[in-house]
Amino acid sequence: MFSNESIIALATPAGAGAIAVIRISGTDAIQITSKHFKSIKGKKLMEQKSHTILLGHIVDGNRVLDEVLLSVFKGPNSYTGENIIEISCHGSTYIQQEIIQLFLRNGCKTAEPGEFTLRAFLNGKIDLSQAEAVADVIASDNAASHQIAIQQMRGGFSNEIKELRAELMNFASLIELELDFAEEDVEFANRDQFQDLINRIQLVLKRLIDSFAVGNVLKNGIPVAIVGEPNVGKSTLLNSLLNEDRAIVSDIAGTTRDTIEDEISIDGIGFRFIDTAGIRETIDVVEGIGIKKTFEKIKQAQVVLFLVDSSQLTADSALEKLKIEVEKIKNLYPLKSVLILVNKFDLLNEAAILNLKTQLKTDNLQQSTIFISAKTGEGVEDLKSELLSLINTGALRNNETIVTNSRHYNSLLKALEEIQKVQNGMDAGFSGDLLAIDIRQALYHFGEITGEISSDDLLGNIFANFCIGK
Repeated sequence: MFSNESIIALATPAGAGAIAVIRISGTDAIQITSKHFKSIKGKKLMEQKSHTILLGHIVDGNRVLDEVLLSVFKGPNSYTGENIIEISCHGSTYIQQEIIQLFLRNGCKTAEPGEFTLRAFLNGKIDLSQAEAVADVIASDNAASHQIAIQQMRGGFSNEIKELRAELMNFASLIELELDFAEEDVEFANRDQFQDLINRIQLVLKRLIDSFAVGNVLKNGIPVAIVGEPNVGKSTLLNSLLNEDRAIVSDIAGTTRDTIEDEISIDGIGFRFIDTAGIRETIDVVEGIGIKKTFEKIKQAQVVLFLVDSSQLTADSALEKLKIEVEKIKNLYPLKSVLILVNKFDLLNEAAILNLKTQLKTDNLQQSTIFISAKTGEGVEDLKSELLSLINTGALRNNETIVTNSRHYNSLLKALEEIQKVQNGMDAGFSGDLLAIDIRQALYHFGEITGEISSDDLLGNIFANFCIGK
């Protein structure tokens, strides 16, 4: 999976631009580049210090390919831990390919996806969880996902795991040592101190496991389904939230036949809004499929916005029907937050609005109701504030470690299971040799997270999802 050959790849997005950056990494990276680089001031590349920049030309024999800025990073003080050259050239796709092909003909090979970061991991510059965070930083598209990824890339999560693993390994060594003196009945590992450690490990693991529920939605965006009967203003609300005409708006009922999704950031938190087909009885086959998808999206969403037309709520029967529909969703999905949005309230007079609020209070619907006008935008900011209040961002604000990676989550669950086995063994008075078996398994799952324990299959699966230049 790993070779000592120098690798090369485009580090900036493909396509034409003002500049492009081509990255080369390997023991021979500087030597290979020196054969095709001519400094403007005649400086010799092999004699340059690390972390310096030179102006010059990339040449193929007597042919000048481009004037470039060339950055030198000498291992081990580089991203990969190897010698690295970064060539900042003009952004012509022709120039990019000419330079890359030149080096491929002269000692380099094309980098595999994520191979630069893989080399950083294999050379001990970062651990595995930090390497995965690099991809998350690149993919982050809102402040929350960026903050979580940066914290993990800087080692916040892995440091916590490493400290626990080191303490557990120390006690494991003492317990293993006791086995060598089993006949003398000596105790090297203080059982009270060991119990304190096991308690602390369980608390940390449970906190990290619980954080995944928040971290996963913050990373991927909180899914919010906009549901309701046809023509209540669902598509208008989506357009108002996005501040663009994303969905078709029409007075004809059943215009939205399929779900429409788009994402916005509210105070740094990503929300993925889903405009769904209106819920009603229909004989239209296509519309019926759309309505079926609506219920699928309700199931997937974390928050449900139940939109109603204020003019249709004047009758007591309409309010009773609304209460039944909302209760139906809450009974089916008790963990979901459901907000009632009374739309088009700008068309009502003050007396009608007051009367409607009184009725909603009587039916215990007031606390989860927001009055809005999707057409004018009135009340939309109140909706955004309410959405933010539904999301537990306390851990994010306090800069606590938040787990977003499902691989880490699964390893934490397995580690907790083994630690609980150790606890059960201690409660039952098991001997050190039996406790040692479960401790070793817990250490194994800790090591899986940071990469102390890894396999080629695992590494291949992780780094295959990276972009080639990273």
